[in-house]
Amino acid sequence: MDYLILVLGFTALIKGADFFVDGASSIAKKFGLPSILIGLTIVAFGTSAPEAAVSIKAVTTNSDGIAVGNIIGSSIFNILLVVGAAAIIKPVRIKLKTIFKEFPFLLLASGMLFVLSFDKVLQGTNTNELSRGDGIVLLSIFLIFIYYVVEMAVFSKDEDTGLVETETIEVIPLWKSLVLTGLGLVGIIGGGNFVVNAATDIALSLGMSETLVGLTIIAIGTSLPELVTSIVAAFKGESDIAIGNAIGSNMFNIVFILGITSIIKPLPIESKVFFDILFLIAATLLTYIFASTGKRTNRFEGITLSLAYLAYMIFILIRN
Repeated sequence: MDYLILVLGFTALIKGADFFVDGASSIAKKFGLPSILIGLTIVAFGTSAPEAAVSIKAVTTNSDGIAVGNIIGSSIFNILLVVGAAAIIKPVRIKLKTIFKEFPFLLLASGMLFVLSFDKVLQGTNTNELSRGDGIVLLSIFLIFIYYVVEMAVFSKDEDTGLVETETIEVIPLWKSLVLTGLGLVGIIGGGNFVVNAATDIALSLGMSETLVGLTIIAIGTSLPELVTSIVAAFKGESDIAIGNAIGSNMFNIVFILGITSIIKPLPIESKVFFDILFLIAATLLTYIFASTGKRTNRFEGITLSLAYLAYMIFILIRN
């Protein structure tokens, strides 16, 4: 029954995010907001809503391992498998601004997560945790990043930032938009509750840690929207969306969602999770190197990234 509830929870999360994006984007467009701002706020949040819902629900029910594991696992999934799968389908073109500005931002965010979490060594404390002060630091980085992206889009007069999918937004009747937005929020919140409760029960029944469940089952489930978006874009010949999708989602995951959750409640960090954070940094750096060579990620590099994710999954399952 727990597995059925988990699947239903993921379904509610993903469809809820779709409904929320469609409804809220239509409302924003109806009131004259520029597409770029809609893309950077509503659409970007919508693709990260499953991770946000699960982590916030987890931290409010003392399932801290799920909250942390979900974000780190989802970020590793995005940077390795989402980009890798898209590159296998069709080599991914990389824009110069992504190479020189946006990737370094993501590396900075990942590095800051490691530094802020490593309290025992860097601050001489008895425990490692993301404190409320750390959460404020992460949110500050997120605000700087959003300011940079908005400024870049406004000054370049280009609504394609590369970080979110900015397809033509359909304006639908206001009542329908409100219904979709409401249903979307219900799906996101309800789905998050189902996923956390079912995953916690599964972890206990299988003898798995909450962190491992977050790094594997939940991380993959909440990252399905990013994977589907990138694969569809690759088949349409718009494979460069995959890189922007991965960077945008990971920035939201690391600095926004972990920032919010650690402000709600300080998050203890298990010692073994530092390997996962370092692996995330290494995976981001590897993808950055691939992207920098010839301004594209080819099929061989896509296979390499995908195999790296497979190897990581095998390792953490053995490690437990």
